[in-house]
Amino acid sequence: MIQSYNPENFSIQCAKKQKYEAFYETEIALRKQLKYPPFCDIIVVNFNSLLEEEIKQSSQWIYEYLKNNLEEEQFRVFKPMPAPIDKIQNRIRYRIIIKGNMTQQANEICNQCLKEIYHKNLKTTRITIDVNPNNMM
Repeated sequence: MIQSYNPENFSIQCAKKQKYEAFYETEIALRKQLKYPPFCDIIVVNFNSLLEEEIKQSSQWIYEYLKNNLEEEQFRVFKPMPAPIDKIQNRIRYRIIIKGNMTQQANEICNQCLKEIYHKNLKTTRITIDVNPNNMM
């Protein structure tokens, strides 16, 4: 038994009719077109802070750093935006999403970025980088 708000959804209809190959073919074509895994990596830079101005400045600085240092033809860096759940326990949440193939060189650029932002002595902002996260919230 499946319970859904959207029973007409393609994936639910394929599961209901046991059309697994049709689902796979459609889903893999869509993922390739949209550059989703397994055709690229999704890298999420997460920010949370008590200070709104600090989170805006730090996320903008990291955005500019990554935009200028990751190869534009291999990576798409999206501007910093509030996370879908933008506040938890009075901490403001932002994120930057990056699409591309995580290579050793890209990993080194991300690590160097974190080292440089560390020296800015942010008072309340925490920054993490998650490659192919299980949850985008």
